[in-house]
Amino acid sequence: EVQLVESGGGMVQPGGSLRLSCAASGFTFSITDMSWVRQAPGKGPEWVSSINTPGGRTNYADSVKGRFTISRDNAKNTLYLQMNSLKPEDTALYYCVRGWGVGALAGSWGQGTQVTVSS
Repeated sequence: EVQLVESGGGMVQPGGSLRLSCAASGFTFSITDMSWVRQAPGKGPEWVSSINTPGGRTNYADSVKGRFTISRDNAKNTLYLQMNSLKPEDTALYYCVRGWGVGALAGSWGQGTQVTVSS
């Protein structure tokens, strides 16, 4: 059974930082492209970032480029998202999913972790 368990969310002030983690199991993580997606209240899902299997290739939505960094530890079956310079518009439920790019939105999601950016 595929399991994706996100953690690390919370409430921060604008300009703050958070690091999200996603523990993966039930599939061969080391050969699977992975992504982060998010969904804000009342809005549709949005692709945020992807990383390929060795971890050498990454891609970001324009809205987060230069502020967020995706990474992975294949030995720990864990995906990360370092989020810096957070803005109120980054407020959303964040999910890790299998796949690359916007196509990853069609995959199955975990329970997500809430990120709230507010003063």
